[in-house]
Amino acid sequence: MKLQTKIPLQKEKNQITYNSSLLLLGSCFVENIGEKLEYYKFQTVQNPFGILFHTLAIESLITRAVTSREYTKDSIFLHEERWHCYDAHSELSSSTPEELLEKLNSGLQITRDQIQKASHIVITLGTAWVYTFLEEKKIVANCHKVPQKQFSKRILSVKEIQESLEHIKLQIKIINKEAILLFTISPVRHIKDGFLENQQSKAHLITAVHEVVKKSGAAYFPSYEIMMDELRDYRFYKEDMVHPNAVAVSYIWEKFTSVWIAEETQKEMDKVAVVQKGLAHRPFNEKSLKHIAFLKALEKKKMYLQETYSFMKFTV
Repeated sequence: MKLQTKIPLQKEKNQITYNSSLLLLGSCFVENIGEKLEYYKFQTVQNPFGILFHTLAIESLITRAVTSREYTKDSIFLHEERWHCYDAHSELSSSTPEELLEKLNSGLQITRDQIQKASHIVITLGTAWVYTFLEEKKIVANCHKVPQKQFSKRILSVKEIQESLEHIKLQIKIINKEAILLFTISPVRHIKDGFLENQQSKAHLITAVHEVVKKSGAAYFPSYEIMMDELRDYRFYKEDMVHPNAVAVSYIWEKFTSVWIAEETQKEMDKVAVVQKGLAHRPFNEKSLKHIAFLKALEKKKMYLQETYSFMKFTV
């Protein structure tokens, strides 16, 4: 008896190895995958501007990074005793304008540097709904709890999303013609926009992304579809019934690994996991002979990985 619909997947070309360099941008689901990549010690840079929910915010970051257009004090504002930028997530917000500008311009440089050397650029789109700051007629990445009356809300059309994604691709190609562009749609449900509105939003994103993939040769990984079809049950959500829980994230990660990570690299990942679990182990008796022998064996495994992959750093 078949009790689950499986999304058909096949191994991709140009798979990720430990020699790959990755840039991950977008919605909060990219952070879930980013945490897995960091745990397994891949070479990654993740969301230098914090979580960005829609394609225009990602486009703005990439365009400014590629063109080296830095932020000035005219680009930031003071609200509730904190300095903010409408192009970045509130996690960058700071107590002084100098600190915020340092974070923003450092983030631009990090983004540019990583685009230049990236083998894979993963972009996860969360929503097609955007907010326009009425005073400046500017679509923002984050409202920073500025009163809602100062914004208007609308949904991006499929054409607008498609044009934005194509511009992102062209900007990246200016400084890196070889990077593999990989799109995903976040399985996080944006129900604050409304239930029907969330579905409409995802439909716009999926249609636009597939048009770009079809025309440009970019890649697509069906994280949204896996969540909707293979994990069609609220037990795979956190208590907020919006975000995938740890089991769902791990399930989608396993699917991603099977498609995008080379088999030989998966064997090395197992060795990394052994070291990570060993470092997290807390013994009952630190001075026991058994634990001392365990630490020596663990150190040997860690040294092998660090000698083989000089970029790997392990912390307790």
